[in-house]
Amino acid sequence: MTYVVTDACVKCKYTDCVDVCPVDCFREGPNFLVIDPDECIDCTLCVAECPVEAIYAEDDVPAEMHDFIALNAELAKTWPTIVEKKEPLDDHATWAAISGKINKIER
Repeated sequence: MTYVVTDACVKCKYTDCVDVCPVDCFREGPNFLVIDPDECIDCTLCVAECPVEAIYAEDDVPAEMHDFIALNAELAKTWPTIVEKKEPLDDHATWAAISGKINKIER
C-alpha cells in the first residue's frame, strides 16, 4: 500500500510532509505535491504532518477522490523530488477549505 496526496493540497502545497519523509518520495509540481508510489514505504509519518489532511492511505482515499491515486502515480514519474520544506503558496489560506480542485492542478 502507498499513501496518496489528494484534493486539499491543490493550490495550497504545504510541505510539512516533506520534512518527515524518510525516503524522499514526494514530488513537486507548480501547485500540488504527489507521492511516488514506488518509493513510499508506508511509514505514515506524513499523514499527521499535513495541516489540511490531504494525505490518505491508498485504501482509505474517499470515493470521490479515487482519481488522485492514478494521478499521484502519473505525475510522480515526471515531477522532481522535493526534500526540504518550503513556504505554502501565497493564497493557500483561500484555497485550503475549497474542495473539488482536481481541475486546478498545474502540470
